[in-house]
This record gives sequence, structure tokens and C-alpha cells, in this order.
Amino acid sequence: MARKESVTKEMILQSAFSLAREEGIENVTARKLAAKMGCSTQPIFRVYENMTQLWIEIYQEAINCFTKYYEGFHLEVETPFIHLGIAYINFAREEKNIFDLLFLSEHRNGRSLYELLNGGTNAISKEINKAVANGCENPSGLFMKMWIFIHGCACMVLTGDFDLTEEETVEFLKDIYKSCS
Repeated sequence: MARKESVTKEMILQSAFSLAREEGIENVTARKLAAKMGCSTQPIFRVYENMTQLWIEIYQEAINCFTKYYEGFHLEVETPFIHLGIAYINFAREEKNIFDLLFLSEHRNGRSLYELLNGGTNAISKEINKAVANGCENPSGLFMKMWIFIHGCACMVLTGDFDLTEEETVEFLKDIYKSCS
């Protein structure tokens, strides 16, 4: 009879994602992961041919994490792009290492920021449609102007330089929307 596997692929992936969340993707090594799981590196390499394969799956878990966060984020505001903006900024605050992996890393598995944000949530498309419904003539251009501010705020969160309250940030975003729409 074959011996039952005590370390499963799901266990490895969840431990690896947890390690990436706590310490950053660059610290997800076979040795650190094995230590976290209390096993040798052998079960890791039984499931994954190499660490690159595992990192690809960690990256997908990070996308799922952002999608779940965005879909569960509630902010009652009518102005387009503000819900997305505040969710994005708060995600940077609450999930620094995952934010860094998804939105600041050069290793995005060939995906652009637009594809990441619009992927499973259709976040950008929803906001652009909302802007069109509000009479905006150039919603894509408006999004780009607002996005520069939103992404800059999120990056400032990571460096500790962002000290605006959520209410102040919403007001800034409303002002940008009004001035550009």
C-alpha cells in the first residue's frame, strides 16, 4: 500500500502565500518554507519542479487575494473611480507585501496593471461605464489622470508618507474627477 502524503500541494501553497504575505515574495525560499512547515524541502520539490513554479501559483493567490478584498470592500460613493481608488489604497495599507508583489513588481507574469485590476473584478470597466453614464466624454483619459493620483497615494502608504484620512482622500478624488470630467 502506498504511503499517504502528509504534506499536500495546498498546504505548501498556503504556507508559501503566508510567507510571502509576512515577509515578501523574495523571502519565499525552499528552506524558509520548509522551516515554516516543519518539514524538509523534499515535499516541496516533490510537488513543484522548481521555486519558479511555486512563485507563479503564489502570484495567482495574490491576485485572488486582491479580487476578494476588492469585492468585499464597501464604500458608498457615487463619483466614479473613488471606490476603486480607496480600495486600492487601503489594500496597500493592509497587505503591503502582496500589494508590492502585484502592483510594484516587474514580475507580473506578463500582466499589465490594467489587466490585474480589471481581471476578475472588471473594476476599471465598471468605473469607466459609470463615468460614461455620468456624461464623461473621455472616461479612459479621466481614469489615467485619477490613476496617477491613486497609485501615487498607495505607494506613499508603503513608505509611510501618506497621512490623509479616507475622507480627505475621497474629497481629493472627487476634486480630480470634477476638474477632469
